Amino acid sequence: MTWSQMQPLLSDACLDTLFMVGWSTLYAVLGGLPLGILLVLTDRGGLLQNALVAKVTGVIVNIGRSLPFFILMIVLIPFCRFLIGTSIGPSAAVVPLAIGAIPFFARLVETAVREVDHGLVEAAQSMGGGTWTTVFKVLLPQSLPSLVAGATTTVIALIGYSAMAGAIGGGGLGNLAYIYGYQRFETTLMVITVVLLIAIVTVVQLAGDLAARRLADRGHAGAAAPARLLRSRSGGAAPDIAGTAGDPAAAPRTPGG
Repeated sequence: MTWSQMQPLLSDACLDTLFMVGWSTLYAVLGGLPLGILLVLTDRGGLLQNALVAKVTGVIVNIGRSLPFFILMIVLIPFCRFLIGTSIGPSAAVVPLAIGAIPFFARLVETAVREVDHGLVEAAQSMGGGTWTTVFKVLLPQSLPSLVAGATTTVIALIGYSAMAGAIGGGGLGNLAYIYGYQRFETTLMVITVVLLIAIVTVVQLAGDLAARRLADRGHAGAAAPARLLRSRSGGAAPDIAGTAGDPAAAPRTPGG
């Protein structure tokens, strides 16, 4: 097979892969972010502590993570046909990719949010911040570098899953490698496909690492931001959260403390 014959195949396959990974990442973030936050808030000691909700949500996430992706794709074939009218092609592959990635990203979100210094949460609450104020003004901003790193890991996992989806007609580089590299013994095309996958993963990882580092540096530079954002709720001067986060004895006390 000549380069002029391979080029259009590779171009279409790359676009299909980016389509599948892009849309499934979007759905994974939209579904996994609130799910991960819910796991943290309803857990023991959380702002919305609820043992029943925490256990049910945890079981759902664990079930979603325990299913091998190849089996998940097969199980969801009837659902794909019902939802979009077909079970093959990039659009159909987005469905199992997104469903498989949501619980995966939810656990990464849970880990990232749990890493936030509890002193910041206590300081926000002492200044009158409610649950959702604490979530949007403290937990999410402070965990943003870890969330970006988790999203990067999710995207890279989805690239691998999308290649696997090609084995059952999902399209993309995986489908190209399977049809031409495996079934038709086009070794050159197979090698180029592998190189392209490596290149895409490398670019995503470098971009994600760069974004996470910049967000982390910005977070260190503005460590007192939650105090400024919550100042209007406190009715006066807000204490220095950056200084009290690492010193429990210096944390602002409530009237009952």
